Amino acid sequence: MSDIEVSRVIHATPERVYELVSDLSRMGEWSPENNGGKWLGGVTIPTVGSKFKGKNANGWRKWSTISTVVVADPGKEFTFDVTSTGMKVARWGYTLEAVEGGTKVTEAWTDHRAKVMAKITGLVVGVKDRAGHNKAGMEQTLERLAAAV
Repeated sequence: MSDIEVSRVIHATPERVYELVSDLSRMGEWSPENNGGKWLGGVTIPTVGSKFKGKNANGWRKWSTISTVVVADPGKEFTFDVTSTGMKVARWGYTLEAVEGGTKVTEAWTDHRAKVMAKITGLVVGVKDRAGHNKAGMEQTLERLAAAV
C-alpha cells in the first residue's frame, strides 16, 4: 500500500496521459521537485527493467537518483523504484483509469527508506516531513499536468 496517493481527472485519454508521465524530459514541467530525467543504457522508452537517472532540487539543494521501471503498461500504469547511492528510496507510480471526461490519474508514493536514512536524507535535501511535502508536490504535479494537456 502507498504512503500517499493523490488522484485527479485529466481531460485526455489514458494513452496520452501515459505518454506524458513516462516522458522523463518533460517531468520537470509539472513536478515542483523533479527536474526531469534521462534514460540509461540506450533505452528510449519505458520498459520493465529499464533504468533512468532523475534530477531533483529543493531550493539550492540538488541531487540525482537512479530508478528502475517496474511497470510499463501504456495507458494503464507507469511505476518505478528509486535508489540513491545504492540504497532504496521509494516507489513512485501513476495508474490511469478511463472515466467520463478523461482519465483518472492516481500518483502514488511509497517510502522505502529505513527510519534512520529518512532522517538523514531529510536533513540533506531540506525536507523534514517527506510525506506532507510529497502530497503537496503530487497535487501540484497533477494540477500542472492537467493544465499541460
